Amino acid sequence: MANSIEYEKTIVLNGNPFHFKQEHISVEEYIDFLKRTNLGRQYPKEDFINRINTLVKNVQISLVVRNANQEIVGICFGLTDFAYWLFLTDLGVDRNYERLGIGKILVETAHELLGGERRIVLSAYVNDKAIPFYEKMGMRKSDDVMEKANIEWTSFEVGKDD
Repeated sequence: MANSIEYEKTIVLNGNPFHFKQEHISVEEYIDFLKRTNLGRQYPKEDFINRINTLVKNVQISLVVRNANQEIVGICFGLTDFAYWLFLTDLGVDRNYERLGIGKILVETAHELLGGERRIVLSAYVNDKAIPFYEKMGMRKSDDVMEKANIEWTSFEVGKDD
């Protein structure tokens, strides 16, 4: 890849250190994380393991937050053209660490790493509860996005139905 992103920083939130880093993680780590978040509802059941494997291997932006025990407590995955767009594909925080500002820091960090001028696009339709979070960050709903679904997907929640 012509452009690579490097980032590593420890931030103290609520008296606890959290390590933010651009790093690729394993399928097992990501699935374990999905079980502890609301993000685990956005994926279809069909070919789940193979698709998650492809995702973690190929995502351009992979900001990961770990607690003092090195457990993943937050993730922001994204794609970019390094010129205009930043598409956030996955943003999640472990349910035990919500409301500490981790999600906000992840979005802001991803945006800053790319120069701060990119238009951020994401899809929050799977988790309507997340919409107020994005609106507080200054995002607005858009109706200029097109989608083509080539297959029907079966909804499930990682860790519940598998």
